[in-house]
Amino acid sequence: MPSAYTILFIIIVIIAILTWIIPAGTYATDKAGNIISGTYKAVSSKPQGIWDVFMAPVIGMVGDKKTEGAISVSLFILVIGGFLGVVNKTDALNEGISSIVRRYKGREKQLIPILMILFAIGGSTYGMGEETIAFYPLLIPVMMGVGFDSLVAVAIALVGTQVGCLASTVNPFATGVASQTLNISPGDGLGSRLLLLIITTAVSIIYVYHYASVIQKDPTKSLVYDQRAEDEKRFAIKARTDDEHQMTGRQKAVIWLFGLTFVIMILGLIPWTNLNSHWTFFDSFTKWLTGIPFLGNLLGHDMAPLGTWYFNEITMLFLFMSVLIMWVYHMKEGEFMDAFMKGMADFLSVAIIVAVARGIQVVMNNGMITGTVLHWGEMGLHGLSQSVFIILTYIFYIPMSFLIPSTSGLAAATMGIIGPLGHFAHVSGSLVITAYQAASGWVNLITPTSGIVMGALAIAHVNVSVWWKWMLKLMIYLFIVTCVFLGVAAVL
Repeated sequence: MPSAYTILFIIIVIIAILTWIIPAGTYATDKAGNIISGTYKAVSSKPQGIWDVFMAPVIGMVGDKKTEGAISVSLFILVIGGFLGVVNKTDALNEGISSIVRRYKGREKQLIPILMILFAIGGSTYGMGEETIAFYPLLIPVMMGVGFDSLVAVAIALVGTQVGCLASTVNPFATGVASQTLNISPGDGLGSRLLLLIITTAVSIIYVYHYASVIQKDPTKSLVYDQRAEDEKRFAIKARTDDEHQMTGRQKAVIWLFGLTFVIMILGLIPWTNLNSHWTFFDSFTKWLTGIPFLGNLLGHDMAPLGTWYFNEITMLFLFMSVLIMWVYHMKEGEFMDAFMKGMADFLSVAIIVAVARGIQVVMNNGMITGTVLHWGEMGLHGLSQSVFIILTYIFYIPMSFLIPSTSGLAAATMGIIGPLGHFAHVSGSLVITAYQAASGWVNLITPTSGIVMGALAIAHVNVSVWWKWMLKLMIYLFIVTCVFLGVAAVL
């Protein structure tokens, strides 16, 4: 498979060719910029050439009159990468997991739901994925030491995080990018996504817990039983499960700040006054706080109240918390900058891919074929029920998630078309986002194009075909549950 960048650029080229074939057209919009159904009209053709193809990623980053740039999203992705780099420098996340494992020694089966819930929260809130690679060398010996196998260890982190991504609540790389494309708050639809997170996480926990119970009673039923003796030597089971290293006070403080950061982000993104016009607590508190003499000037009179935040504000939050963690951990300035910049470097590819993917929308908009595609969709949706539309949207995103493994790239590439189609079918934009996220998370549980999947299996020395065999039933369960959920949510 070529890289996601190559796939996206090929799509840009294909779209540019289509601007020479598909008739140009446009819709009228209201004051808020929303497309008005039934106002489509044909316009003069504007085919895109080589110049336009190579300009598309550039405009995709900075924007133009027809397409909003991805710069705010890309900058946030870089800053959150720096934040995670600083947190990882303290080793607090690894030691936090180790501390939980030690606390439940002798009751390891209880760790399955506890750890999977923690990993699911990480996947749901900030797209946790690659960060789990560090946990497998710890989880594998612990799970094997109590009679489980390496599949259980891999599933705890891999299934946990990807089910979290499947039901992302405020994941900036999925929910954030898609919401910005549709010009809605990432907090819209948060309640339904939270319910989906609970359901899918519960299904996954039951599946993994059942398998762990079976092989604990009869190890020969393990799908990797033939390599158990080799694994016990490879992972030095006894030596590694006897580690008694304790978390330091500074690392505990970092963990608390890490969790607080995402709590504040969630509070900042939820549109409280839109949910209830009387929920003005944060507005009143911010007005009171900034009105205090000297303190108001010190904090800044332009401080935005929680509930009105968007990418600028949450980018500032992660930058501020990075500095706060440096101060609390007593990290030297040089170490902080090195960790922050390396963290940003790790996320540079994600930040750039958003702009490249936005280039698809740039070519469609500048080639004046977006309106025509929407018009065809509008005609095709005539008489189609809301439930059927959203389930078909979910199914559509499954092969698309394979072709474009990047959740942020997929959102930037397609949401500008699928979102308005949902509007024609009277399906909310937030539910369309839920369908896209669910498909992306579902595919990323097994796709060989995912570095997370292949990296985890490589560490555990598990063949991908064995992983597919083990995951088959869970994939079916998650697919059915998600379809039912989307179908019901569409008519409520």
